[in-house]
Order: sequence, then structure tokens, then C-alpha cells
Amino acid sequence: MNFHLLTQYLDSLYEEYGIPALDVIVTKEHETVYRHMTGFADMEKTRPVSERDFYLMFSCTKLVTMTAMMQLIEAGKVSLYDPVSRFLPEWEYMTVINADWMTKGGDQFCPKLNEPSHFAKNRVRIIDCMSMTAGLTYDLNSEAIRELISRKPNASTREVVAAIARMPLLFEPGTRYRYSLGHDVIAAVIEAISGERFSDYLDRHIFAPLGITDLTCHMTDEQKSRLSAIYRYESNTKAMACLDGSEPVFSITPNYESGGAALAGTADAYAAVTEALANGGVGRNGTRILKEDSVMLFTRSVLTGEALKDFRKGRFYEYSYGLGVRVKTDSILGQSPVGEFGWDGAAGGYAVVDPFNRVSIFYVEHILNFFEGYSVIHPRVRDLVYKGLSRD
Repeated sequence: MNFHLLTQYLDSLYEEYGIPALDVIVTKEHETVYRHMTGFADMEKTRPVSERDFYLMFSCTKLVTMTAMMQLIEAGKVSLYDPVSRFLPEWEYMTVINADWMTKGGDQFCPKLNEPSHFAKNRVRIIDCMSMTAGLTYDLNSEAIRELISRKPNASTREVVAAIARMPLLFEPGTRYRYSLGHDVIAAVIEAISGERFSDYLDRHIFAPLGITDLTCHMTDEQKSRLSAIYRYESNTKAMACLDGSEPVFSITPNYESGGAALAGTADAYAAVTEALANGGVGRNGTRILKEDSVMLFTRSVLTGEALKDFRKGRFYEYSYGLGVRVKTDSILGQSPVGEFGWDGAAGGYAVVDPFNRVSIFYVEHILNFFEGYSVIHPRVRDLVYKGLSRD
């Protein structure tokens, strides 16, 4: 293995894009074969990046939520094809807007409560929420959520998800793809099935078994003190603007735990999860969190037809979407194998799980609104990792 090209590339990112800090961990068969940190964790550039730094994981949370869901599926407590209403009764009678959502504004359109609609013909199933085909949106400011918060500022995850069910769907469940709050619905389902708060379930069934202490939905004051400075990329000026220590957490209420974005933690803590998945569900400490057959379900695509076209608009040309994760389906584009899976986050986190070669990659930066990270840096990092693995 020789990763000198990867190191050169990572070290060039500050000069090319102004990326102030990053951390990369590559594992193969329970061994860390590459680790590179560069930059500073504070805006004053007095604190070099270290393994103690905390990052907001944003949508990288989704991979952990899907791991929790898959645990319940393999335990026989839920099926992919169960209607969500089996566990959350508020989801029994759903409506679908009458208009074509693409002509109403496409990916930017979010319906109102009084949008003309009709009863859905299809039920919203677990697989629909996992695969983003439920007809939901990512509207965190919907009328139903606002009404709930006005009455109950400390509403729970279950209560917020019940409010989400009041909003009309964009399309018949199972027919199209729209990036949405489906993983948040899954978090509420996990609570209903397990009888535990979502964060407690993650702690008991994933983090504690793997020996993880620095991955959480609720940072302590000590953990907040280790939070890496977060930036926003200004596309007009091409500058990285520090958010002055503010903490933009995906949190509708203090008690709401988002299955799509709640986690914060260190790179090492998150990489312990991806490493376990890359090794058939077994962590470095020998603890199994999933059966290998369950892990392999993540390597299969769900989307076809128009739904797949929806997903691939603008990027992800070599990928489809599966059970809550992107799945590589093209053997020509990119260096990773067909079936590699993972996801990314709003601040630039990027997870790759390859259970065929027992390889995992976790790249993390802390920059919002930096789209070149997804379209250029992430695939380049992935490909340089695989080149490095194959070189002497």
C-alpha cells in the first residue's frame, strides 16, 4: 500500500479551496492503514487538528440510523414491507397532492396543509422511508411542525414525526425519489419498537458494544469544547466564513432526535461504525452489531425507473439509492466496487463502506454549502484510497 498521492491531494485542498481542517481514516480488515489530519480546528489557527476534535455529522447520521433499523429487521421485530402505521398509527391515512410536484417547483417544492390532495392508494412502508420514496419532503418549517412547536416547544421525536404525517405527500409512496425526512420517521419507528429513546437505543445497541464514547445525539459541555470550528462556503467570494462558534444543530426541539442528522462526534468514533460494517458487522473489538447477511442488504439498490432518474439528477451518476444509503451500481466509473455503500453530510462528512474488500473510508471537514466537496473531493478521495491500496 502506498498513499502518497492521497496525502498530496489532501494537503493541496487548503491552497485550492481554502479548506481549513480535515481528517481522513481508512481501514482494511480491522487495521487503520491510513490516517491523515491537516489544518486547524479553531479559526485562530492555534489548535492543530487532532483525534479529539468533534464534528457535526449531519446526514452521515443516516448510516447509523439504518444500522439500528437493520438490527430490528434481522431480529424479526419489523419487516421492510411493514406499513409505518403498524408502529405509528398517525401514518394510517395519508394524502397525496393532486398536482404534479415537478411542475410545482420540483425538488424545491414543499406542500402546504391545505394543498388540494386525495387519499394515497399505497401505504407508506418502512422500505419507502428508508429509500426516500415515501413522498415526504425535508420541510423542517412545515405548518404542522410549527403548530406543534407553538403548543409544545419541547415536543419529542414521536410527536414531531406524528406532525409530519399531517402533511400531504408529494407522490404515491414507492413511485418516485425525493430526499426527505424518511430517516427521521425511522428513528420514531425504532423508538416505538424498542421502547427506548432513539439516542438510548444507539448507545445501548451500537456505540457501547463497539466501545464508542464520542458519538452522541447530545454533546456534553466537555464535548462541545472540542467542537471543530464550522464554516460556510460563500460561493460568490469563494471564501470560507467561520460561523463564529455558533452551533447549527439539526434540532427542531430540545427533545427531538433526528434520525437523519442528530449525531456529533469524533472521526475515530464514526469510523468505528463504518469499520464494523465493512467487516461483516463485527467491530475491531470482536463485537458483532449486525449479521453479515444484514450488512449485505445495504449493497443492493432499491430505485428503478423515474425514481432512479430523480436520484441521479446532477450527481451520483455511478450510484443508486438503497436501504437508506447510496449504493454503487456502475463498475466503470470510480475505483470502488459495485455494492460499495455509504452517505455524506451537510458539513462535508463522507462515509464509504466496502464489505467485499473489508475497506472503510471516513473523510470529515466542517464546511456548509461547499458543493465541490461532494462533486469533486469525495470521489477523488475515494479513488485515491483504492489506488493507494493497490500500490506497493
